[in-house]
Amino acid sequence: MKTTLKDLAELLRGSFEGDPALELTGVAPIEHAAAGAVTFLANKKYQRHLTETAASAVILDASMPCPRPDVGVIRVQDPYLSFARALRFFHPAPARTETVVDPSSSVHATAVLGRGVTVGPLAVLEEGVTVGDGSTVMAGAVLTAGCAIGRDCLVYPNVSILAKARVGDRVIIHAGATIGSDGFGFAPVERTWEKIPQVGSVRIGDDVEIGANCAIDRGALEDTVIGRGSKLDNLIQIAHNVRIGEDTVIAAQAGISGSTIVGTHVIIAGQVGLVGHIEIADDVTVGAQSGVSKSILETGKVFRGSPAHEIHDELRAEAAIRQLPDLLRTVRALEAQLLLLREELDAGKALAEHS
Repeated sequence: MKTTLKDLAELLRGSFEGDPALELTGVAPIEHAAAGAVTFLANKKYQRHLTETAASAVILDASMPCPRPDVGVIRVQDPYLSFARALRFFHPAPARTETVVDPSSSVHATAVLGRGVTVGPLAVLEEGVTVGDGSTVMAGAVLTAGCAIGRDCLVYPNVSILAKARVGDRVIIHAGATIGSDGFGFAPVERTWEKIPQVGSVRIGDDVEIGANCAIDRGALEDTVIGRGSKLDNLIQIAHNVRIGEDTVIAAQAGISGSTIVGTHVIIAGQVGLVGHIEIADDVTVGAQSGVSKSILETGKVFRGSPAHEIHDELRAEAAIRQLPDLLRTVRALEAQLLLLREELDAGKALAEHS
């Protein structure tokens, strides 16, 4: 794939500086780019790389100067987003028009495959499964009876989609993820536990991405829901009956307990834990390793800590904790002075009584 500086700038809806016919052949990180590559820089902290890079062109915003007249420049509003779009241009997904089913796979006679579907080696598609046009089910993946995935989905190896789950269009599910496992529901019976049947399912909206080895449990009665455009990192646990709104981002090793509702455009950082039956409002950010034990009902707030508090309160608490060693030394010095004063007072009293 090749293009020119001018054409790539038009594709990215930006302007260009330099030779409009400059040939670009790919993308690369700024430190390792070679001639012909286009790169990007969004953080001024790394501005020094502009003087060293061997890239032929760089994507910058309007405020970032380029000290290299020999390097072409594409000016855009968001360099990182434009770089992602340049990547997509240089590495397009292959167009598929024919359905290809590996002979070692097991596809039930009642399964419905759209146009351009690919089914990899040892994949299993059970009774009544539906796979939309252009989707790929890779090696060893399992779709149990009644499950459905939409158009242009990518299901990586060893994914399990269970419990009649419904997956939207353009969804990516990475290797080892399990969609529709039983929720963790047990009723105490004296000193034992009796399993509560989990009869709900999972609904995943369009344009969702689910990382490797995530576990999304089916609902007990109603469905667990992942809203359109949400992105889940690796190793995330979503419990039964959880509802996640649109365009929410969850980082690795987070866990969300049962029946919790998470709003739209929420950011949940790594290793965050949310208790069950709470609600998180839209546009909330929860910092890494936080433990959220109560609902957050105000939109746009930032919370951190365990238990999680609003960020300004948490920062004040952290500042106070950092002062504890000095405070302890001060208290000990005051205690020593007080002890000395008491000894002097006792000595004075004893002298007065003796006289």
